[in-house]
Amino acid sequence: MTSRERVAKALNFQKPDRVPIDLGGMRASGIAATAYEKLKNRIGINSPTKIMDSMQILAMVEAEVIDHFHIDVVPLDVSLGTWPLAPASKGVAKRLFSGTKVYFPPRTNITEEGGGHWLLRDQAGNPYAHMPKDGYYFDFIRPTMAGEIDPGKFRPRDTVSDKELQVLQTLAKHLYQNTDKAILGWGASLSLIGLSALLSDNITQGSLDTWLAMLMSEKETANEMMGRYVEATIKCLELYNQAVGDYCMVWGVASDDAGTQRGELLSPELFAEMIKPHYKCLCDWVHANTNWKTFLHSCGCIHDYIEHWIEAGIDVLNPVQISAAKMEPQRLMKDFGGRIVFWGGGCDTQKVLPLATPEQVREHVRKNISIFNTYGGFVFTQVHNIQANVPAENIEAMLEAAYEFGTH
Repeated sequence: MTSRERVAKALNFQKPDRVPIDLGGMRASGIAATAYEKLKNRIGINSPTKIMDSMQILAMVEAEVIDHFHIDVVPLDVSLGTWPLAPASKGVAKRLFSGTKVYFPPRTNITEEGGGHWLLRDQAGNPYAHMPKDGYYFDFIRPTMAGEIDPGKFRPRDTVSDKELQVLQTLAKHLYQNTDKAILGWGASLSLIGLSALLSDNITQGSLDTWLAMLMSEKETANEMMGRYVEATIKCLELYNQAVGDYCMVWGVASDDAGTQRGELLSPELFAEMIKPHYKCLCDWVHANTNWKTFLHSCGCIHDYIEHWIEAGIDVLNPVQISAAKMEPQRLMKDFGGRIVFWGGGCDTQKVLPLATPEQVREHVRKNISIFNTYGGFVFTQVHNIQANVPAENIEAMLEAAYEFGTH
């Protein structure tokens, strides 16, 4: 069975020959470059490491690593351009604080400032993210609270250039014809609860607390803004679908971190009233006009939203943060098993993967697979990205266990 066939079965709640495995198929199932380099050294792969996400400093997982660990998914990220097909030498070479040499995408603008910290700048030279000396990744400089929101200034992107579409089509065709992997597309995704992050430029962002208050106190305005956002997103998705069509079987339609460790950001009732209808509008369009499955990423405790997302038409949920409240695998399967695909939850990245022994990691993975694969509808990946300080032997143990215990 090919990887593409394997993932297709999982997406349709059928049990393939083994549980599909994802590592690096998106920006929330990846691996930090420092950890990736150590993993490659452990398995005897010596090659330059390219960066797929400059903010998080995530590695672009290479074909040799994909083959070694039986990975079934590859990314089609519209923001990467031709970088996945380019040699590392075309990128911007940097040595991380850990000593790992990596290659950032071309035109990445990183400056080293006094005290040794780094600034990530846009093409105009304006800094928008900061990493302290000896840090692992960048954080946005912008404030997130107590800002003003001007609905009239919200101009969601509603088109895609011909050049971008041509590049995307070339990459999708290459991945489809030269691998047997399932292709996970990502671009023009919604962030309705985090909409405030899109209300201004990348230096002075809108305010999360003001936006959440608007959902309660200015409902007509908030609904109009979200409607505009969905309409613009659909226009972009239509162009992406024309470019890549059935090369992709699943597309990331939303990245909306809607929960904390202990609970949801909004009451389920407010979510159902204000947010759910806009998700449904988008998912209805995708299902009526494409062959894609709809993929949603949301961290945290989101248990009380899942039923609403299912009803709205979300097919796939990631990263399945099993360490958060009400997100235990048994509870999730009891409440939602067989009705939404769990793409994640395979290994806890907060306490187990970085801190346990390899043997404990193996047992943890075995237990999670046995629960999540009850009805099919499961793609294995760890809960969010593997951090830079995770031991290589634990990463190897996790991926080997996913292959071993995922095989019937």
